[in-house]
Amino acid sequence: MKSKVITALEAAALIPDNAIVTVSSASALGCPDATLAGIGAHFATTGHPKNLTMLHPIAAGDMYGVKGIDHIARPGLLGKILAGSYPSGPSSSEPPEIWKMIGANAIPAYNIPSGILFDMHREAAAKRPGVITKVGLDTFADPDRQGCAMNDAAAAEPVVEKIQFRGEEWLFFPSVIPNVAIIRATTADERGNLTFEHEGAYLGPMDQALSVRNNGGIVIAQVKRITEAGTLKPLDVHVPGILVDHIVVAPDQWQTCQTPYEPAISGEIFRPMSSFEVPAFDIAKVIARRVALELHQGWAVNIGFGISANVPRILIEEGRHGDVTWMIEQGAVGGVPLLDFQFGCASNAEAIVPSPHQFVYFQGGGFDCSLLSFLQIDQSGSVNVSRLAARPHVTAGAGGFVDITARARRIVFSGYFNAGAKFSIEDGAVAIEKEGKVKKLVPEVEHVSFSGRRAIQQGQDVTYVTERCVMKLTPEGVMVTEIAPGFDLERDILGQSEFPLLVAKDLKTSPARLYQPGLIGLKLDRVVHG
Repeated sequence: MKSKVITALEAAALIPDNAIVTVSSASALGCPDATLAGIGAHFATTGHPKNLTMLHPIAAGDMYGVKGIDHIARPGLLGKILAGSYPSGPSSSEPPEIWKMIGANAIPAYNIPSGILFDMHREAAAKRPGVITKVGLDTFADPDRQGCAMNDAAAAEPVVEKIQFRGEEWLFFPSVIPNVAIIRATTADERGNLTFEHEGAYLGPMDQALSVRNNGGIVIAQVKRITEAGTLKPLDVHVPGILVDHIVVAPDQWQTCQTPYEPAISGEIFRPMSSFEVPAFDIAKVIARRVALELHQGWAVNIGFGISANVPRILIEEGRHGDVTWMIEQGAVGGVPLLDFQFGCASNAEAIVPSPHQFVYFQGGGFDCSLLSFLQIDQSGSVNVSRLAARPHVTAGAGGFVDITARARRIVFSGYFNAGAKFSIEDGAVAIEKEGKVKKLVPEVEHVSFSGRRAIQQGQDVTYVTERCVMKLTPEGVMVTEIAPGFDLERDILGQSEFPLLVAKDLKTSPARLYQPGLIGLKLDRVVHG
């Protein structure tokens, strides 16, 4: 049996000029970084492969040690990129090379919702023409807005069109047929069968490998180790060797961002609940507590980055862990979603499913609620999380946000009313020590990641929780329904919004217990999938 093992440089030499290359990764989670580095190094010495089109359904690399796409972000090597999101970092840092290329209009760059990008792979694998979907209507993915284009070079080469089908309006994303797949696992046997026992998620390597194999391309798998053929249990194999052409061994691949390896992330051990830190008492914790009041026992709840990521810790602190089942787009179901550099992973998960399956669940609205953040809210109730012109590399793009919110029954957005404000909490009331300079409630958001207009049409239940107030999306506009103690309605809320806010006739005051350091006695009503 001929060995499938090759070096990263040998893998790079197999990639033809002008190839379309799909990469399985979510930031540093599952990133085949050594193989991507080999492509960059091979190009530096030979000038090949040239003019690659890169497909990244979630993202590849970060700004904290795993370069990912930045290995390839070089003039002549990278010709085009379609990604669910991009590496991001603090505004004070040097932008990643990929953002420099996007900003300079050096390549066409697109932000395609992650679930749709996975769908495009499945359609390419089955040799179907493309994806017809309502996900993305009236958002930046809609051709009536940016059509997923991130710069002028992309706007000149559309990747989506609006069509009429059976009397309804749909978006059509033509299939993109990849020639090369670069995926990652933990172990490969000599035949190329892949297991994922040290990974924090499967992501979508099976779909990506199928799309390449069925169209005559090559599949390269990066792994930590090789084992003898026939020694892997068949139910543990998630990508069969018949789909894998070559194997690159990289023993030092990180499990996820800033994490070489933690067995609780891959479900090999369960952490004691006492090992999870709970948030310190501050204004962010108050917001997370208020978000928690929106939940019901028995719900399946998607959770995103930002303040809402702390809500599971509120439930742990209050002894309510297990009242809801958390889900994240990378594939974890249940357990405790992790924070900061490990975001996208969970400890103590009940299951880890492939990301494409998770996105089908989200796109169809099968879950009960989503907890997400916002950068901007506008007068139609639309939300921007994906692009700020003043700080492009700080915003990573939408990822799965559009897929998740397209048909979600309930959405709770959380964040600060103004950016940069400073607060203190004394005697159960909040005081503004320094008002924020950047208004987040604006007449029109810069980038529509979530459409308030479609939410009204579809009857979605949308709530916005900030440190000052709670707001609801109504057919008449955004309405303040609850005010936090210590804030003046006119001065601190209505006067700080750049569009007129409605005020509920029965305006409530937020529960006083949220503003005290001790436990709040959280109890969630029992409502199963209601």
